[in-house]
Amino acid sequence: MTERPVLYLVVCAAGPAEHIDELVDLLIADGWQVCMIVSPTAAPWLDRAALQNKTGYLVRVEWRMPGDPEPHPPADVVLAAPVTFNTVTKWALGINDTLALGVLNESLGARLPIIAFPHTKAELAAHPAYAGHLAVLRAAGVVVADGKPLDSMNGPGRWDVVVEALRTARPA
Repeated sequence: MTERPVLYLVVCAAGPAEHIDELVDLLIADGWQVCMIVSPTAAPWLDRAALQNKTGYLVRVEWRMPGDPEPHPPADVVLAAPVTFNTVTKWALGINDTLALGVLNESLGARLPIIAFPHTKAELAAHPAYAGHLAVLRAAGVVVADGKPLDSMNGPGRWDVVVEALRTARPA
């Protein structure tokens, strides 16, 4: 029996994060080991204890202390969903001021497969720097998907596009 691939799920503070438990259920059912890293702003929105029980892994928000063991196995694939304007902008610039950004930056440098589902207000998406930041991430190999479907439905169906996108990135 082969081990299930490890998915790092980076969650930022956008509306769909309130339903991230639905995505976690679908990912586990699809054969992934899910390790969650959440932004400090998203953390209070989530029942981290319940998510830890589902995944079997600590839901991380903060950096670990020097000498502490790594609580997650190495990732095979990284998913940023939803990912906000703020995170996209900082990520493209290489800013590393939260664990979520640190994981995204290190994963980019390690050339791991990364899929991002930005979820941004139209006014922020129209900011003159935003398209350039997305272009930087795409040029570095990040698959930037359309995050709009995450708001377009109710129930677990909202996450179908995410699960399908991950199937293309699953290691052989």
